[in-house]
Amino acid sequence: EDQRDELREAFNLFDTEHSGMVDARELKAAMLAVGFDVPKPKISNMLRTMGLNDHSQVRYEQFAEMMAVRMPEKESREEIHRIFQLFDEDGTGKLNFRNLKRVALEIGETLTDEDLRDMVDETDRDGDGLIGPEEFYLVMRRKDPGEPDSDEG
Repeated sequence: EDQRDELREAFNLFDTEHSGMVDARELKAAMLAVGFDVPKPKISNMLRTMGLNDHSQVRYEQFAEMMAVRMPEKESREEIHRIFQLFDEDGTGKLNFRNLKRVALEIGETLTDEDLRDMVDETDRDGDGLIGPEEFYLVMRRKDPGEPDSDEG
């Protein structure tokens, strides 16, 4: 429901003539308005798969259909970020050993200090001994922290 409202708001922002249509060239800006920086070539591909081109008029339903495949990605990233913020009780923007130990105790996980240190070491991509939001996101998405996040962009 909230996602539909967000999409409708973004679409209406660019439907300046209130025609129920948005110029395909304005799609990049409309997508940015809902939090997605989609490259123009990818937008062109999306349009082509719907039988449209870069000069077409796009109805709200078509815009919503194009965005439907991307919204779960946004939702999961936002949800994972909220979890990260709950773990980051000291508000540093990084998770440390102490943060992980507290969370493990709260959720009843019996992990040794060595297990927790190993988790930090395995997750820490930049070698600072801490887990940043992007490192946390990659781990939560069960990707190898050494791999780029291929479904973005």
